[in-house]
Amino acid sequence: MSPDACLLALESNTLGRIAIAVAGEAEIFPVNYVLHEGGIYFRTAPGSKLLGLTANPNVAFEIDGFDDITAFSVVVKGTAERLEMQSEIAAADLLELAPWAPTAKYRWVRIVPNTIGGRIFRRGPEPDRD
Repeated sequence: MSPDACLLALESNTLGRIAIAVAGEAEIFPVNYVLHEGGIYFRTAPGSKLLGLTANPNVAFEIDGFDDITAFSVVVKGTAERLEMQSEIAAADLLELAPWAPTAKYRWVRIVPNTIGGRIFRRGPEPDRD
């Protein structure tokens, strides 16, 4: 996928998965997000996800999707930053992003991408084995 197609896919979706290291183990968490000014923003609550991001901010973020004809995957590798300045938090609160789960998630995190890549492929049956 071209860089523009990857960004369009990120702008058009709202659910992704963040991969982080927690206590030396790989963990993957689903998050709803918004792409804003090149950063991926999501909200979280205190817990293992936030602790993992604090201990090691290097993350991978992935979205995917499909229709009857094609499927795609976009992977972002970057640095997760917890928003701590009140001006940044206030600006993030204006983004249209509400938690999907009925929990209090008041901590904002921004992923600053280092690389963005993606692939798209045509769906179809498995070819015959020879």
